Amino acid sequence: MTLLRRRALARLLLGVAGMALLAVPAFAQSKGRIVYFIPTLLDEFQTESQKAIESVFKGMGYEVTSLDAQNRADLQLNQLEDAIRTKPDAIIMNAVDFDAIVPGIEKAKAAGIKVLNFDRQIRSTKFDLTSVAGTVEIGRIAANEAVRLLEERHGAPKGKVLQILGDPGDNYTLDIQKGFEEVMRQTAPDVAIVTKAAMQWEATNAGKVFEDQILVNPDIDLVFCHAAHLTVPIVSIMEAKGMKPGQIMMMASNGAPVGLDNIRKGWQQVEVEQPTYAQVYGLAMFTPKIMAGEKLVPGRYKVLGLDAELTEEAWGPNLKIPGAAITKANVDDKRFWGNLHPPTDPVEVVK
Repeated sequence: MTLLRRRALARLLLGVAGMALLAVPAFAQSKGRIVYFIPTLLDEFQTESQKAIESVFKGMGYEVTSLDAQNRADLQLNQLEDAIRTKPDAIIMNAVDFDAIVPGIEKAKAAGIKVLNFDRQIRSTKFDLTSVAGTVEIGRIAANEAVRLLEERHGAPKGKVLQILGDPGDNYTLDIQKGFEEVMRQTAPDVAIVTKAAMQWEATNAGKVFEDQILVNPDIDLVFCHAAHLTVPIVSIMEAKGMKPGQIMMMASNGAPVGLDNIRKGWQQVEVEQPTYAQVYGLAMFTPKIMAGEKLVPGRYKVLGLDAELTEEAWGPNLKIPGAAITKANVDDKRFWGNLHPPTDPVEVVK
């Protein structure tokens, strides 16, 4: 999750306390020591990621120390340099700024430390493994759900969709747009798509876009927001205008709790999840091989039931996981991170 999205989400969340350091006690027979670098703890994605990483790796027999950079790139770099001096076996990086952190990553590799990358696809240096959401695939899943909803409403894939991006400088939203529009062109060419951006991932900007567009495009059938927090002011506007849930259908992507709550209340029909828990399990299933210095074999793998693909890229092995569509039928499934129930499944280690 990018820095802009994290900051936008943080403005909507109250009473969440930051943590500077959380250490897990050592095991009698530790398999190794891992340091996890967190960009911030001011949104639910990051707090759930921390819980999952600590729980999963501890369950495998590793010691885990987590460090919160409080959204400061300089602090994170200092934390990394301090950690290198303690000689951990591996680090898991979730960067505040993926340019500023590269010198520290290079130092860690030179010190013989295994370096894994979580969520942020840093392409300017090599990692032992990167685990990320398949954002283009998230867009494709969203498109298939949009077609289904429009067919249910009109009997055919036709109508009008308002697509609200995040900040257009963020590859996360551009990749989702790419996947969404690719499938819509192929399967629903008669659907009109109006695309606008919520600059800086600000929810208030999404609200302004929606309010403006329902004036010039009163026949909008479906709104697709690229993050669940962008729906918050839209729901408020609908309520203020006396609209009923489902009158204008809505989808979002990332899987945050607010999106799942919208589904339960009827304001939202679909949330396409960013597969947080699977991204963590994806790192864990390959860690023993990485620790042993063994080569990772590209191919398709199952991660918590999702079809993931490991490829060899210029930045090293890259595990891409697509996520899944959440609807009223499965919204209470605990595997979705927005329900805030980290899985307890044992990790199926790749041999």
